Amino acid sequence: MLAVVQVQALKPAARPFKVFDSAGLYLLVQPSGALLWRFRYRCCGIERKLSLGSFPQVTLSQARRKREGPHGATS
Repeated sequence: MLAVVQVQALKPAARPFKVFDSAGLYLLVQPSGALLWRFRYRCCGIERKLSLGSFPQVTLSQARRKREGPHGATS
């Protein structure tokens, strides 16, 4: 699992790359320096991705809560 200090220390590269947290949650690091929260999950056997916002507007704990959904259960 990621720590806030690790997220803050991320530096952009020439190509976008992913840094995984847990249960499908990851941070997409863009070459422009943007840090974007994404959630990857499966529904009816089809992989889907959901955008949860950008860091620091959406913190690590907020992204984890959004991943859990309104009922607090992960897929």
